Amino acid sequence: MTGLSPSPVMVALVQAAAVFPIVLFALPAGALTDIVDRRRYLLVTQIWMALSAGALAFLAASGHLDSSNLLILTFALGLGGAMAMPALNVTAPELVPRNLLPQAVALGSLSINISRAIGPAIAGLLLAQFGAWAVYALNAVSFVGMVVMLWYWKYQPDQHSLPSERFFQALRAGLRYARMASAFRAVLIHTTVFMIFTTSVWALLPLIARHQLAGGPATYGFLLTFVGIGAVSIIVILPRLHLHLSRDRLVFIGSIVFSLTTIALATIQKEAVLYGIMVICGAAWVSVLSSLQVAVQISVPSWVRGRALALYIMVFAAGMTLGSVIWGWVAAQASTPAALLISAAAMILAAVAVQKFSLGAREAPDLSPSYHWPHPPAVEELDSDRGPVLVTIEYNISLDQREAFLDAIQPLGQIRRRDGAFGWGIFEDVAAPGRYIEFFQHDSWLDHLRQHGRVTREDQRVQENVNRFHTGGEAPKVSHFVAGAPSAATDSSPASTP
Repeated sequence: MTGLSPSPVMVALVQAAAVFPIVLFALPAGALTDIVDRRRYLLVTQIWMALSAGALAFLAASGHLDSSNLLILTFALGLGGAMAMPALNVTAPELVPRNLLPQAVALGSLSINISRAIGPAIAGLLLAQFGAWAVYALNAVSFVGMVVMLWYWKYQPDQHSLPSERFFQALRAGLRYARMASAFRAVLIHTTVFMIFTTSVWALLPLIARHQLAGGPATYGFLLTFVGIGAVSIIVILPRLHLHLSRDRLVFIGSIVFSLTTIALATIQKEAVLYGIMVICGAAWVSVLSSLQVAVQISVPSWVRGRALALYIMVFAAGMTLGSVIWGWVAAQASTPAALLISAAAMILAAVAVQKFSLGAREAPDLSPSYHWPHPPAVEELDSDRGPVLVTIEYNISLDQREAFLDAIQPLGQIRRRDGAFGWGIFEDVAAPGRYIEFFQHDSWLDHLRQHGRVTREDQRVQENVNRFHTGGEAPKVSHFVAGAPSAATDSSPASTP
């Protein structure tokens, strides 16, 4: 784009066009990841990206590539990446034990950043020697390689006894989970802040290479190569850092270090020195993103992991898109160094402000399904769409334990709402103090059965903490009530008569 248009805004729009599709389509992609055959879904996305890169190669080779179709086809590539990202990222927790997840995420980052170190250098040389068509053609071939790999992938989808959620139902469930799960919400807050203020470096780096260093595509490629070298170097020692630093502390330190490298980029004009700065920049960037990615992976259970990762990716991309536009505009109004300095100062202030949102304890919670809820008893087979469903739980609480009980049950209510319930509440019988009724509702019988499979071992501990306040020899009494009439097939059965 620097060769097609000298405008800083147009250069920044390339970054925006690449990542804005993620803002638009990541959440639908996450829902599809959780409800369709993942292998076939990924095959479609890789074929789409191969065709998009091939179109770029053809236009560049024929001399018809201009700023408009460059942005359009960059958007098309971004669309394919947006649809593929949740499905690609969700596989790590399925392939490795939970205690090895940080190492698995680091290994994935290692492979990406080795590519980041090698790829831009090759691309810069190809661009300088042959032109853009060669780079796009090589990119198209790489997607063909992904198609071949996926074709031979022996993917075994999870077997569920219940039918998958419908698409829009799955979207709502993902958004509800993000709203109600505090640990996951903290990850989104940290990601938003980090991306908005650090994207100035990636959006304006082509201008630094061209104007500040008086270089060309090869200079830009080498700057990114040294970013990759820094990323690879820090990944090797990240597991040791995690032993001594919490994720909160590592994210804070990485944010401050990245801000300092941004200041250096704005003020230093010696190419060799900037290559060393980019090594530190890459290390800080990956240390933050790796910590955030581990936090999001361990903060959500498997049933919603695709949608949660999609939300994380969407927030990541939204911050990058917004940041690219903001800092491109600031650079156009003032200068590239001024935009970098302002973003660095803002990042330092923001990093201090968001420390109150904790990314969770160092030990990952156990989010494997507990399956400790028994199947709801029913004297007749219920239609899965019948509803709404009302569930009540009766507790008997000692009078001197009522306040502690109410404090303990609030997290349980949040868990029930997070997993699909609505209208949750807890009431005391005025005629029998200490007798409490907890209730919550679901839209249908099938939705309630789904909640049975969503309860984790961590949720089980919360429920056991509530149940210990219950007095009497038996467990709290659970009752299920369903609205609507029985189906015609069971109309005449005695059990269906009120």
